[in-house]
Parts: sequence; structure tokens; C-alpha cells
Amino acid sequence: MERRASATDPRSAPAIFSRRANLLLPDTVYRDLVATLFSMSAPILGFGILYALVGTLVFLSSRDGFILALICGASVVTASRLMIIRGYHRAGGITQDMGTLRIWEQRYAWLTYGSAALIAALNVAVLSAHDPLIHLATVSLIFTFGAGIVSRNAGRPRLCLMSQTICVVPVSLAMLIHAVLGGPGVLHAQFFVLEAILLFVVAAMSIESVRHLYRSAVEHLTTKHDLGKLARYDPLTGLANRLLVRESFLTKAASCRADQQIAVHYLDLDGFKAINDQFGHPVGDAMLVQVAQRLVATVRGDDVVGRIGGDEFVVLQPGIQHQNQAELLARRIIRQLSDMYEINGTEMRISVSIGIALAPVHGLDLDGLMQCADGALYRSKVKGKAQVHFCEITAAGGGRAVA
Repeated sequence: MERRASATDPRSAPAIFSRRANLLLPDTVYRDLVATLFSMSAPILGFGILYALVGTLVFLSSRDGFILALICGASVVTASRLMIIRGYHRAGGITQDMGTLRIWEQRYAWLTYGSAALIAALNVAVLSAHDPLIHLATVSLIFTFGAGIVSRNAGRPRLCLMSQTICVVPVSLAMLIHAVLGGPGVLHAQFFVLEAILLFVVAAMSIESVRHLYRSAVEHLTTKHDLGKLARYDPLTGLANRLLVRESFLTKAASCRADQQIAVHYLDLDGFKAINDQFGHPVGDAMLVQVAQRLVATVRGDDVVGRIGGDEFVVLQPGIQHQNQAELLARRIIRQLSDMYEINGTEMRISVSIGIALAPVHGLDLDGLMQCADGALYRSKVKGKAQVHFCEITAAGGGRAVA
């Protein structure tokens, strides 16, 4: 089977600076990497102020209208970058859909490219001044910008590469041309050639740092999300485990309207143990996977399906207004799970018994609801299996299944 390249695969290293690199990332990792672009407003504001100060000193020295235009342009770009960060968070931040997140990233990238171009323009403009102090101040902007790009945006390597290229290449070429044209002072041309080479070398080192930081970040985030998934999902079926079922119940209980209920369906497979004993655990596992697939295909998109151990499953059905809706789903599940299974060329059949508790009718504590639904499940078992029963309210007001 062909192995798909990943963003951390050494063989795909050149691809990290291409558009294709985003397609290799899991959505959760991409979301976290994009979020880092919009997490730090202070460095952007600080650099905008620094550019304005350096530009103002250059303008006071030269009285050049072009320098003043660059200062105004940098102020506009800085304000726009801060506004786009605010807009990203007001629009929902990391919770937005993938297409929208890519649009936000593109907007951020173009404004960053604008900042890089303004830095390059200022450095090229001051070359004719032959003033070492002014030249030192403007070149310091390149190094400051590059350091910021590497530290803040290494998770978006293409952005870093393009920004460094826009900022460094025009300035280095202008320095080489300036060296050829000559100027005052001993070793004037040689120093400009050396400075141009220095800029190229530092930029190349920065890009190599980006490559390393990007791989480390992707590996860390991928591991983090994988561990988070393992903590919340059943490794065999991919369904929610007890932890995620509990979290989902709390979330859905908080968002339910006053006239809505949550049905907690407790499921136990009938005849599964006999198949597991007769054909072995691999066949039993294969059947559990098929059961999980049928359950997911039977419920609504807002419902939650979980495996809580062995051949026991749970379905959370939020937003219902009458227990008949829960019963209809339960009987649909019984029909779907009672159809013939074929595993390794052998046909086999099981059924499922279901007990149901309703929140808030039978309480709001998930453990209590599960216990009550388990009691109702027992009634389904003793009444002939492949049945559904509801938890009932006792005279004391507690929820339990009446045998």
C-alpha cells in the first residue's frame, strides 16, 4: 500500500515551503498553527513604532518625501495587521471552518509581505546617503523583522520564506549594485559586498531555523492531538469513550432548551458472547466495528455514539420533546443491528437490547441516568431481548427501571 507523505516526513522537507504542505496537515494541527499568527499583537505594534522612529530619523536627515510616504505606508500596514488580528478573534478564532481560516491566513500573509516590502524600500532608499549610522539603523530593521518572523511565524514556513525573500533579496542586490558603482571611502565597495553576503547568509540560516521549528511544532501538536484523541475515543471502534460521552452530555445538557430532553440509550448486544466464544476475539472485534458503523449510520449528526466497554454502547439523543422520539430511534437501532453480519465469509446474526433514561425527567446526573437506563436494559433482556424499555419514576421521585 502506498504510504502518504506527512508534514513531518524528512522526504517531504522541500514541500514544507509549498502550498501542498497545508494539505498534509491534520485539520486540528493546521488550526493551532494558524492561531499562532493571531496570538501576538504587541510585537507587531512594537515593530511598527520602531519603523516609524527609524524612518522619522531618516526623513529629518534627508527631507525626502519618499521616506515620509514609506512611514505613512508602514503606519497603515501596522494598523491593518492589528485590525485583522482583532477581526480574526471577533469572527470566532480557531473555531471557524477551514476555508475561512485559510482566508484569514492569506490576509495576514499579504500584510506581512507588505511590511517586508516597506523595510526593503527604506533600506534601498538610504543607500545613496552614504551615512553609516542611518544605514546601520535601517539594516537593524531587517534583522529585527527576520527574528520576529522566525520566532512568531515558524509554523507557517511559506510565509517566513516569502517574507524573508521580499525583505532581503532587493536590499542585497541593491547593495551589490551600489558596490559596483563605487563610493567614497576606503574599501567602500568591499564592505557593501560583505554586507550583502551577510544578509543572504543570515536569511538562509533563518529559513533553516524555520524548517527545524516547523517540524518540531507539527510533531508536538500531532502528538498532543493524538493523545487527546486516545483519551476520548475507543481505539477499536473509533467511537466516543466514557470520558467523551460525559463531556458531550454536559455540553448538550447546557445547550438544551427548557422544553427539550436528552435520551440516554444504554445498549447491550444479544448473542455476542456466543459468537465471540465460537469464532474467537478477532471475529468478535470485527463484529463490534461493524456494529459501531451501523450505529453511526443510524443516528442523527447531533447524536453521540459511544462504546463504554465490551459489547455495551451508549447513544445520547439530544433535543427531543417526547419519549416517543427516543423509542423510534431505539427500534430503528434494533432493526439495523439485527440484520445479518458477514465476517470472513461467514454469516452470523445478533440483536440488541436497549434501556432508555431521559434527562431531566429522570435526573441530570449522567451516572444516575446510566444506572437507571441499565436497569431498564435488564428489563429488556428478561422480557425476551431485542426490546426497548424506559426507566421509570418511583414514588420517591428517583429514576429506576421497574422490573
